[in-house]
Amino acid sequence: MIISTEWIYIAMGIVCLFCSFYTFFDKTNKRRILSGLFYFIYAITLLFGKIIPPFYIGLMVLAMVVIVAFGGLQKGGYGETAPDELEARRKRLGNWLFLPALLIPILTVLGSKLLVNVKIGSRLLLDPSNPTLVALGVACIIAILTAMLLTKSRPQTAFKESRRLLEAIGWAVVLPQLLATLGTIFTKAGVGTVVSKLITKVTPENSVFWIVFVFCVGMALFTMIMGNAFAAFPVMAAGIAIPFLIKRFGANADQIAAISMFAGYCGTLMTPMAANFNIVPAVLLDLKDKNHVIRVQLPTALMTLAFNIILMYLLVR
Repeated sequence: MIISTEWIYIAMGIVCLFCSFYTFFDKTNKRRILSGLFYFIYAITLLFGKIIPPFYIGLMVLAMVVIVAFGGLQKGGYGETAPDELEARRKRLGNWLFLPALLIPILTVLGSKLLVNVKIGSRLLLDPSNPTLVALGVACIIAILTAMLLTKSRPQTAFKESRRLLEAIGWAVVLPQLLATLGTIFTKAGVGTVVSKLITKVTPENSVFWIVFVFCVGMALFTMIMGNAFAAFPVMAAGIAIPFLIKRFGANADQIAAISMFAGYCGTLMTPMAANFNIVPAVLLDLKDKNHVIRVQLPTALMTLAFNIILMYLLVR
């Protein structure tokens, strides 16, 4: 392919690398060396993760954990523009300010749907293994370039603003990768088999409702632990969905997969482990209660989970 998933990770690594350099030289940050080192290590894992042996990547991750554990990760100064000047720019640009943000979802959908099988010569344009991720990466790059043209900013501004957001997110920036890894470890360790044996002991053998109930609630709970429904799904599918709902009761696999992921997303709404959904917004909005987003979402999550249980039961029975 022409644009592979690896290229997207490299682009992310380049941005993170420049951000780490800015942090290293930020004298307003009392922990600039350790903070810069954290983002530098992260950049290296993104740039060279495909060629560095997993053992050494693991050591890098442990080093990042040590930096965070001992308070080495702090925010710096960003030389932000005065409010009056920002307001003047906002009035000048008007609704065009929303264009870069709107381009990301629009171009992602168009790219993943219309360009997935497009070839230039004998090579596919987008990586067929993950066209949506590649389309998202390309859309983000186009959005950044569009924002630079609209605001007449230099490339340095894009890197400095990226650094501001990166430091606002902090340690949570690595959480999605770590949680995805956790799901793989759970699956390899045979947690699904343990769950299957446990279900056999505690639920009536022919009770569709209770198996559906345990499966949906389990998806939500595992998602709360892992912070990601995609990480929870392999474990719960291997332990409950495949042996019981699909093989024993003949449920439609596509329906089970779709509803179970929806049940998992209910867990996403209720956990701080889903940092990019629940903690990062609270940080960016500077909320005093960092769990405020979760508190607001909790009733919706519980009602939606109950709906998923009923829907799956009606489809399976």
